[in-house]
Order: sequence, then structure tokens, then C-alpha cells
Amino acid sequence: MSGAEFTWMQWLPLACALGLGVAMALIAHSLMKAIDDVPAEDRSYRDSPPTAFRLLWWPIRWIAHYLGPRLRPAQRLRVQGRLRLAGLDYALAPEQFIAAQLLGAAISGLLTWWLLVSFGRPAGPWPWVGAAFGFLFPAIWLRDLVQLRRRETLKTLPFMLDIITLCVEAGLNLTGAFAQAVAKGPAGPLRDEFSRVLRDVRAGRPRLDALRTLSDRMNEPSITNFVSALIQAERMGMNLGPILRAQAEQRRTERFARAEKLAMEAPVKLLFPLIAFIFPCTFVVLGFPIAMKFLHMGL
Repeated sequence: MSGAEFTWMQWLPLACALGLGVAMALIAHSLMKAIDDVPAEDRSYRDSPPTAFRLLWWPIRWIAHYLGPRLRPAQRLRVQGRLRLAGLDYALAPEQFIAAQLLGAAISGLLTWWLLVSFGRPAGPWPWVGAAFGFLFPAIWLRDLVQLRRRETLKTLPFMLDIITLCVEAGLNLTGAFAQAVAKGPAGPLRDEFSRVLRDVRAGRPRLDALRTLSDRMNEPSITNFVSALIQAERMGMNLGPILRAQAEQRRTERFARAEKLAMEAPVKLLFPLIAFIFPCTFVVLGFPIAMKFLHMGL
């Protein structure tokens, strides 16, 4: 082997390492520049995001910055509506929620692949299944949160209306009655929504507009009927006491009817667990001694 060839063979690994180092440096520089281009977020007027979002807030905010301009208006409005129903429209932007879905898909897919490789199993399609679950999990969580808020709202609405009725009949105006309901009422989504109404009124928004916004934000027929009755009474100059008392009685009757409906549905919902799980276990417990006795008699 000649000296020139030996020198070329000797410098080849060094050149490859140098090229790889330059490429990694360029990638790191591009990544740092992309990170620096993300502006600081002013959250002084926004609510705190949920706990899981706070733990991954930096990558969520970074992804959302570059994802926001690429969202379709219809998609943005759809996600914004779901966030509004969940009471998170002041905590999360639509692009931040979708960024959390993408980040969850990446983390879940990589975690599934790592677990399969660690146990010596072929990856196959399971990382893609894990990525799909990670993408859908925030949407499932948001749906459950909307349903939970709806149940809590319908549960506490009659009591909150009773407080507002007593305050109005005692001489307070509607804004003062709402303030007392927020101060003395049970904690929950309805108290938070009434607090937002008071916040809008203190900010200079007309009270009727704040109530309409409450109805649009919650999208619940009981709240819509309550707001419609208040707006009509305000416009016609009617006494609010009897109207509020009738609304409270109506909401309490509806709550009792929902409880009766759920009680009547319980036996039907228990039918499948009885047939699939409880009856087979009962038959095994009762039939095992009889089967063993027949076996011993046959022997």
C-alpha cells in the first residue's frame, strides 16, 4: 500500500466525523433559531392551562406557533367551540390544543416502539396504534370534560337560582344577586361562568350582552331558557322575583325527572354485566360441586 493511499484512508474517518459535526451544528443552529423566533406569550389575561398541558407547555407552545397559520378557519372554529363548552377558551388556543394532540401522538408512538424493542418484540404496526391513541386521547379527555361540566351545571343550577331569587327579593339588583351567588354558591362550572359574567359587566360590557354570551358559551337549553326569561323581564320592566322562582322550580323539576330516568335505565344497563359476568360465575360456583360429585360417582 502506498503512502498516498494510506494517508487518504487515514483522513477519511476524520473527514466523515468533521462533516457529521458540521451537519449537527447546522441542525442545532437551525433549531435554536426556530426556538428564538417563537415570541413570548402574554398570559396575564388568560387562565392557567390544565396540569398535563403545563408539564409540556414549552413544546406545545413551540409547535402551536408554527401550526397556527396552517389551520383552516373551519377547523379552528370547531376546536374553539369545544374548548368553550369545556370552559378552556381562556386557557388554551385551538392551535395549542391540536399541538398537544400531535405531541401526544409522537410521545405515545415513541414510547410504544421503545417498549417493544426493549422486550425484544417486533414493532410491527403497534407504534402507529400507540400514536393514534396519543392523538385521540386529548379529544376524549375534552369530551369527558364537557359532559362532566354539563352534569355539574344541571345539578347546581336550581340551588344557584334559589340564591339569586332570594337576593333579588331582598332588594338587590341582578348584578348584586349574581355576586352573592358567586360568593355563597357551591364551587363548580356554573359559579365560574357567573363569575365570568360579573367580570364582563365590570369591564364595561352591558349586562344583557354578558348574559347572551353566557348562553352562547354554555350552549345548554336550561341556561338558554333562564337567560331568555331574564332578558325578556328586563326589557318589559317586570318583577324578577316571581320569574326567577318559577325558573328555579322548573329546573328542580327537570333535575328530578332526569334522576327518575336514570333510575329506570339502571336495570337495563345492568342486564349485560349480569349475563356476561355475574351469571356465569354463579353457575360455576353452583355447578362445580355437582360436577365433582358426578365424576366421583362415575369412578
